[in-house]
Amino acid sequence: MTGTAAPGPWLPTAPCTPEDCAAPPSGTGTRPPLGAALRLATGTGAVLAGVLLAPLAAAAGRRGRRALTRLWCRAVLSAYGVRVRVTGAPPPPGPALVVANHVSWLDVPLVAAVLPGRMGAKQEVRHWPLLGPLAARGGTLFLDRERLRALPGFVRAAAAALDAGSRVVVFPEGSTWCGRAQGRFRPAAFQAALDAAVPVQPVRITYRPLGPAAFVGDDTLAASLRRIAATRGLTVELRLLPPVPPGRRPDRRALARAAEDAVRGPRPPAQTAVASDSPNHSFSSVHHRDSASPAAASSASTRS
Repeated sequence: MTGTAAPGPWLPTAPCTPEDCAAPPSGTGTRPPLGAALRLATGTGAVLAGVLLAPLAAAAGRRGRRALTRLWCRAVLSAYGVRVRVTGAPPPPGPALVVANHVSWLDVPLVAAVLPGRMGAKQEVRHWPLLGPLAARGGTLFLDRERLRALPGFVRAAAAALDAGSRVVVFPEGSTWCGRAQGRFRPAAFQAALDAAVPVQPVRITYRPLGPAAFVGDDTLAASLRRIAATRGLTVELRLLPPVPPGRRPDRRALARAAEDAVRGPRPPAQTAVASDSPNHSFSSVHHRDSASPAAASSASTRS
């Protein structure tokens, strides 16, 4: 299972490669082999627990599914030793198009743990073992990225979900980037926000140290899991940026540019390794409270 499918003629591609971009920077703390193996086993167990509990979540109703999904996503991040810091003011309740930069498969449980909604994902995720059925059951909106003609249907489905009161979460760069480099926000998905007259909620995702979390190029999920499990002190900040209210931009291209400019922000400072090995069992939050959402979150680990 590779990180990026062979690009079609219109698909964006990133220059990032595992060899150049995903290697831990010099001085990054690493766990000894036994510790890394235990961390990998713990993380895998957390993922499998979600698979086993999926029928219970399906029977729990919308609120129950939302609560269980958040709990599971936070458990997965904690099990892999990923510390999470949420900053920025929480968005108002109600539907919104959530857009974020895309670095890793970790982005999906990260956003779902904080702003649950219906995830946009590439069609291939539907066929992934274990996670594919979970993604479909969680209401994921799938896009066949090899067929340009499929894009209007995806936009209509996203707009319908927004009209129904759900959040919709997309990664409009169209591929994952390492975090040092970023891609342009493709405007197509922003048409759904215009059609449904809902705000766009930009989100900035920043990993420290840069590199180990990146899921780029021909990277495999197995290699990414091993790299994350071996990295000591991996931290991610989820920055909730001011939303763009409906009607503030005249078209999807202007809306995409505004969201991209907000997400790019200042370049992250030079990173230093974090020495602590204690796992994160709760999210630290700055000016953040858990906000309810009427949408069921997708549990798919994907690059969109």
